[in-house]
Amino acid sequence: MRAVPHATSLRRAPVQRRSAERLTRILDACADLLDEVGYEALSTRAVALRAGVPIGSVYRFFGNKRQMADALAQRNLERYAQRVTERLRKTGDGGWRAALDAMLDEYLAMKRSAPGFSLVDFGNQIPVGARRAGPNHRVADRFTALLSGHIGRDLDDDVRRAFLVAVETADTLVHLAFRVAPDGDEKIIQEVRELLRAYLGRVLD
Repeated sequence: MRAVPHATSLRRAPVQRRSAERLTRILDACADLLDEVGYEALSTRAVALRAGVPIGSVYRFFGNKRQMADALAQRNLERYAQRVTERLRKTGDGGWRAALDAMLDEYLAMKRSAPGFSLVDFGNQIPVGARRAGPNHRVADRFTALLSGHIGRDLDDDVRRAFLVAVETADTLVHLAFRVAPDGDEKIIQEVRELLRAYLGRVLD
């Protein structure tokens, strides 16, 4: 069964398997419609129709489309963490640079293929197009936890702060890469990779 978003994203967390499967269909429909019509035109009624569920089923979990997009972003983050963890388990110990490459590569892979991801990714820019986005604390904390587990050492507040700066920087530059080319300009992405390695090397080497 697919991961269920964190309970804080939901009005009511699913308990039974059938309810969890219905929630998955709702979030899948939300992701597909984000790609097709965008956030502004997204509606709970359209999601219910696409998911093949009564509109009441959507409102059982979400009060509005913002909460639904937030839950999708949380699911994206959980799936992303699973992908990175699995890749690191397969590749073994390659140091923090290998872990950083895995984090960036898996993010790019989801950016290119995961439905709805190009608009909401991990949620800091919801509502889409808002001028003021919240800082990527949640994402930076997850990155720090993944890296800490991989290299087998606790990371202090200086490293956590550096990761927040790195995540914010990478977020901006990756968006630039995808504005330059539909699948992400490879030269810009390589610049991002080198920039992150040089910056994080100050606190991780």
